[in-house]
Amino acid sequence: MVEENSLNNEIESVVKNNLDSKELKKDTKLSKLDILKKISSGTGLREALNNIVNSSKGALIVVSNQNAGNVFEGGFRINSKFTSKRLEELAKMDGAIILSEDFKKILFANTLLVPNRSYSTIETGTRHQAAERTAKQIGGMVIAVSERKGSITIYYRNSRYVLQKPEELLRRATETLQILEKQREVFDELILNLNLLELNNLVSVADVCTLLERIEMIRKMKDIINEYIIELGRDGLIVRMRMREITQGIENIRDLIFKDYLPKSKKVEQFFDSLSFDKLLDLKNIANNLFRRSLETLIVPKGYRILSKTSLNKDEIESLIRHFKNLDSILNGDEENLKKVISNPKKFQKEVNVLREHVMLGKKV
Repeated sequence: MVEENSLNNEIESVVKNNLDSKELKKDTKLSKLDILKKISSGTGLREALNNIVNSSKGALIVVSNQNAGNVFEGGFRINSKFTSKRLEELAKMDGAIILSEDFKKILFANTLLVPNRSYSTIETGTRHQAAERTAKQIGGMVIAVSERKGSITIYYRNSRYVLQKPEELLRRATETLQILEKQREVFDELILNLNLLELNNLVSVADVCTLLERIEMIRKMKDIINEYIIELGRDGLIVRMRMREITQGIENIRDLIFKDYLPKSKKVEQFFDSLSFDKLLDLKNIANNLFRRSLETLIVPKGYRILSKTSLNKDEIESLIRHFKNLDSILNGDEENLKKVISNPKKFQKEVNVLREHVMLGKKV
């Protein structure tokens, strides 16, 4: 119990650290991940932004769209291919730089942004006020580099996000990855327990809800790490590889558990997507919403997950479940009844016996 509480506290810390990164998801057409991909480590734009920060300069960059022509004036037309070096050099001037919508061209430099002052702003600096108002007015993306703070702020429509330094991102990603590893260890133990319970027809609603709770925690943490990885770009390759190793097979097991215990419905997916980390810890709520039963109620799986561990193909598994209705009836079916559904019942029964032995010994199956 102490270890479980400690793990939940670590998860809560990760979520708090990630809250500010959720801001950009509000009221957007481009997703946050789309934007982070365009400015991730390794891209020409991010290289230029980093160089501007390292040279203690500021910058104001507008990504053009159909509304952008109304918010800037003056400057001079560049209309040349985008390169990080060009952008870095043009940023030495005081005015704003206008990029093409596909980030492939530098259209204008040294322009003056004149957004409508009726648009609200939470910023105090002149450059950042102009950036926020411009993003809101054109319904697009504006990047502001602070000369004093050395920070890079992305404004997109009504949202803002401050880019994190690669070393800070890597630290957070590594810490979250360590917590994810612990979650996977707990998940593996729960799966071993569920194997034993299913083969002995002793599964309760609480057992299934506890496992689903852990799966959803892993999935949500994977989403958090994925945002770090995308912003890290090429610097996040090792983190990406490790995350894939840790989460391997999770989605498939989740699908099989849904098929075993819950009716096929988008509402189930939507229910879990709507849960915060805090609400995931409320097993009663999960049981009430998914099963309409108490946590102590015994339930019987259809058998998709356990049967997938045998040599039966999908059609044979479907036929067995249609004929016998649930896993317990299948496992206790005699050879004659099994022969009506599958071609080699003896082989199947032998596989089930080996499966039982492995499960009883606590081995992975």
